[in-house]
Amino acid sequence: MTEPTATADAPCPLYVDLDGTLTPTDTLYESALLLVRRQPLNLLRLLTWLPLGKAAFKRRLADAVRPDPATLPYHEPFVRHLMTEREQGRSLVLASAADARIVREVSDHLGLFDDVLGTEADGPNLCRAHKREAIAAHARAQGHERWAYAGNSRDDLSVWSGAAEAVAVNAPPSVVASLQREHPQAQVFEQTPPSLKTVLRAIRLKQWSKNALLFVPLLAAHSLDPAAWGAVLLAFVAFGLCASATYLVNDLLDLPSDRVHRLKRHRPLAAGSVSIPHAVVLGLLMITLAFVLAWHVSAGFTAMLLLYTITTLAYSLQLKRLPLIDVLVLAALYTLRIGAGAVAAQVELSNWLLAISMFLFLSLALVKRCAELEELAAEDKPPAPGRGYQPRDLVSLRAMGMASGFLAVMVLTLYIDSQGSRAHYRQPEWLWAAAPLALLWVMRIWLKTGRRELHGEDPLQFALRDGFTWLVVLLIGGIGLVAKIGL
Repeated sequence: MTEPTATADAPCPLYVDLDGTLTPTDTLYESALLLVRRQPLNLLRLLTWLPLGKAAFKRRLADAVRPDPATLPYHEPFVRHLMTEREQGRSLVLASAADARIVREVSDHLGLFDDVLGTEADGPNLCRAHKREAIAAHARAQGHERWAYAGNSRDDLSVWSGAAEAVAVNAPPSVVASLQREHPQAQVFEQTPPSLKTVLRAIRLKQWSKNALLFVPLLAAHSLDPAAWGAVLLAFVAFGLCASATYLVNDLLDLPSDRVHRLKRHRPLAAGSVSIPHAVVLGLLMITLAFVLAWHVSAGFTAMLLLYTITTLAYSLQLKRLPLIDVLVLAALYTLRIGAGAVAAQVELSNWLLAISMFLFLSLALVKRCAELEELAAEDKPPAPGRGYQPRDLVSLRAMGMASGFLAVMVLTLYIDSQGSRAHYRQPEWLWAAAPLALLWVMRIWLKTGRRELHGEDPLQFALRDGFTWLVVLLIGGIGLVAKIGL
């Protein structure tokens, strides 16, 4: 630790806030999510710590878990500014209300700061007046009567009141306005609120396309009932809102692993473009609206949506870490959408459709895992934290996946000669032409997986933007139409 020498010409030391300033995230929220991710029942421990007070709460939480500074996002323009200030001889001190151990670890990781101030085990929560007093005392001990402070929130206004110079980073406009009344020359690193595009990326709006599976039972039943289609359309919106909320939960729990992933580190939550509190509020609003809409569809559909929500949360919290169980759950979640569509439309769900769906979606779930492992093997990287697969599992997973895809097509061929097909189609023998097309599609997607042409992308998302897939769908649809009306 270097002690600066006070001179008449030396700039006053700059004390830098951590949460929301140096990093756009909050280490307290990050730590809480890490604890819950480790064991979901730890949420109860967090609740028992709350009555102890903020300082004690932070201490207990930091005793249990601390975020890795290397995985945290940082405000890059501000970090470059700090590097310039340091090169010009300014003393930098990281001063935060976070637990002192977290503050020291971040300081050690960045190598920018001469000293740190944080909430100590035997001290008060270092915010507002407590932080201002601690900074003033620290500056005097270093031979400085004047000091500068960089912060971001309304809590920092009381700290800025004692500063000779002020820097606002990521501060809301109202905070900047209040600050500039006292410090007209305050330096401002403007806050960039998340754009609509960023929010839509965070809730993964494009993933709503998966919920088109709700319409499959209507199509399979050859129903033209407008009321049924309207009910499924409302169910589609409800499912989309619910899925987006659970995606936010998944991304919150996966923050550390997403930030070291080649593609996922650009997700809004991982990059810090959307804050953890905003994601929580947005998720609660969407899940509430989803169930309001679901209740308007039917009680049965509400129960299906509840089952989907519970299963998805269980997957995010624990099941995705269990090899083989994870892909079965993923396949079940896709199939559950089809079941929910049948309940919403009040049409009978065919066992043939369920069987085809389960085998096909299991194959696609295994495609996703194999694509991830193919990339790891090619780049010679270790498996992602929290996953139960290793590159040496590729051969087994690939065999399971291709077998599942072929079984889906086999069930289709068995259906062609069943009483069910003869009840729905005038000339069901035309459906035999669909079997080789389905086989070709399954073989092609597995070939692309082995060639690493999916680039870790979700196979359904790949299929939706793949021209060949749409050609196959149109051809199979045409074959189904000919089988329906006959020639």
